[in-house]
Amino acid sequence: MPISSYIASLRAHVGHDLLMLPGVSAVVRNDRGQILLGRRSDDGSWGLPAGAIDPGEQPADAVVREIYEETGVLAEIDRIGGVALNRAIYPNGDVCEYLNVWFRCHAVSGDPRVNDDESTEVAWFEPDALPELDPLSRLRIDTTLTADAPAWFAKPGERHPALGRPQRDGTPANVSDER
Repeated sequence: MPISSYIASLRAHVGHDLLMLPGVSAVVRNDRGQILLGRRSDDGSWGLPAGAIDPGEQPADAVVREIYEETGVLAEIDRIGGVALNRAIYPNGDVCEYLNVWFRCHAVSGDPRVNDDESTEVAWFEPDALPELDPLSRLRIDTTLTADAPAWFAKPGERHPALGRPQRDGTPANVSDER
């Protein structure tokens, strides 16, 4: 999966060690209420459009860019869905913790398609017929079901199970695990 030159330069210094990065993700709905998902090319799992924020880029600009880059769909933002810190361990061993801001969005144009090398499939799914998703994707979808719901965040001291640090195989691990 491509990474920005900024992250590549950081990786040249830290190798696979932990990087803390700002990230965005989107729950995009069409006019029928379906949710846009992509099947990742690195591990075959289904997930929401997401990515890192580039230096100098605002989160709203980043999420609209990521949606289009990954799916070919142009979207507009309805509201912030939530914010949380989550750890990702990639198949190549890179470890990141993302301060992720997710947005509830709606599609305005474009047909979903594989638009880069990060996905092997892109499709709309009925909310009650979603493929298997990781707990964080479920949290992001669940917190954006209602158009006017407040932004979600973990309360001080809260350890939400969806925010547990995944092990290298992608399964959730205990939040207190230090890697």
